[in-house]
Amino acid sequence: MPARGKPKQSKVVNVIADDGLAIYASRPADSRGRLYPEVPSKTRGPFERDRDRVIHSTAFRRLKFKTQVFVYSEGDEYRTRLSHSIEVAQVARSLARLLKVDEDLAETCALAHDLGHTPFAHVGEDALKECMEPFGGFDHNDQTLRIVTLLEKKYPHFDGLNLSWESLEGLCKHNGPVIKKNKKVKLEITLDALKDEMDLMLGTYAGLEAQIAGLADDIAYNSHDLDDGLAAGLFTLKNLEEVDWVKDIIVKKRKEFSGIDEKLIEQEVIRDVMGTYVHDVLTETNRRLAALKPTCADDIRHADGMTVAMSDDMKKRDKTLRGFLWAHFYRHHAVSRVRLKSFRIVQDLFSAFMKHRRCLPPQWLKQVENPPKGWDPDTWKARTIADYIASMTDRMAILEHKELFDVYQGTR
Repeated sequence: MPARGKPKQSKVVNVIADDGLAIYASRPADSRGRLYPEVPSKTRGPFERDRDRVIHSTAFRRLKFKTQVFVYSEGDEYRTRLSHSIEVAQVARSLARLLKVDEDLAETCALAHDLGHTPFAHVGEDALKECMEPFGGFDHNDQTLRIVTLLEKKYPHFDGLNLSWESLEGLCKHNGPVIKKNKKVKLEITLDALKDEMDLMLGTYAGLEAQIAGLADDIAYNSHDLDDGLAAGLFTLKNLEEVDWVKDIIVKKRKEFSGIDEKLIEQEVIRDVMGTYVHDVLTETNRRLAALKPTCADDIRHADGMTVAMSDDMKKRDKTLRGFLWAHFYRHHAVSRVRLKSFRIVQDLFSAFMKHRRCLPPQWLKQVENPPKGWDPDTWKARTIADYIASMTDRMAILEHKELFDVYQGTR
């Protein structure tokens, strides 16, 4: 028993350094640098600078009109990719603060993680993936890398945003190693090119900040998809009682706040669902840190598994909640009808531009007609068209489709 007045020791002993961060945190001063060397900022650290570049990018602004679940025209208050990314960043920053690691890096990884999404969310990606199958494929995570290393045009000395090594690592590996041990894996298009210019340690796990961002994504979308589904009337709290652990929360809230408006009960339930996830992740992550005893960021990278994680019990709970959302939300007939139209829009656009390249806007046509050395012309054309379509907002894609396929559009 500790002496009177002596504070109890943390389960993870001697982990906080003089700068207030855990010894296994990624530190701006220890950054592995950038692909193109730059003079350090006088007012911001490298991870702050990365975050600001993401926020000021064109791709980030376009997330405002890209689907999360509902197409932008279905309502002004449903989540978009932009509001989703901001909510992920909020959860990531909170977890990073509680775990005493770099908040700016966690926030950067969270804000940037969906930059490569197509219009119409995953259905748009599925459509474009099918179109690009003969030309090397398409993946929104790889497209995010393509945006931050090539497609954003804002700086005179390089293409892309020239993010730090740690931010790029986070975008590549927030869900785990890209290259499994003793296995040959075909890398995505952008990552395959990038690996020759920068060693991102693709066979290891990401630093703690990137892992936090990856799990914050799961926590945020589970919680806000409940909110949007309830707001849209696609299911009710009564339906949600099918999920046992959420039912316990609903019953508790009805007792605590009897007689108040149902909408307020819904918000209380959603907050408790999110809080349950966050508390569990903190508890399980601290347990894994105590077992691992890391002394630097690379100890996290070379661990045998993810350090930031849900407990086994929470994973089971999470599975039941996701099952409910799939049955009552993502596969709801109203959502499925829009998905069908969205899939058609993306495939029609790709087919039209492949057959009639002169229908492309001038800057994209110029790019199509000037393939870089070593590129097959048809593959380059397809990749450029995929870049153009992936960059579109829902609204841009719908308008382009009308321009090309509505025979009365633009006529007098």
